[in-house]
Amino acid sequence: MKRLNVDRARGLRRAMTDAEQLLWRHLRNRQLSGFKFRRQHEIGHYIVDFACAETLLIVELDGGQHADQVVYDERRTLQLQAMGYRVLRFWNNDVLLDIESVLTVILDVLASPAPHPNPLPAGERGSSAPESEE
Repeated sequence: MKRLNVDRARGLRRAMTDAEQLLWRHLRNRQLSGFKFRRQHEIGHYIVDFACAETLLIVELDGGQHADQVVYDERRTLQLQAMGYRVLRFWNNDVLLDIESVLTVILDVLASPAPHPNPLPAGERGSSAPESEE
């Protein structure tokens, strides 16, 4: 299975869409504020379009076929989030027609602190309960 994903990721890197190629030109070689991105990167049993491991950010580009697989994409996003990743999704047309806005959104997310991967439920934030008086 591992080897199959490695081969599949290589194939996806060779057959990038126009939108993926355009975004990659802006993300590669730490061009976006010094953050390192990987393309067609394997995370768990998924291959994501772009990933920044240091900030746990995934950027996915969706073409027309994704309109027919909304449930799969939502489940995939939830599983990646359960692993601690933040997932941004953009339509290919957004990248092709307004790359600057896409880059601005990515930079905004990169600049914001990542949520804790295992947040405590409300009311369990430590010993902030008032002490009883005697």
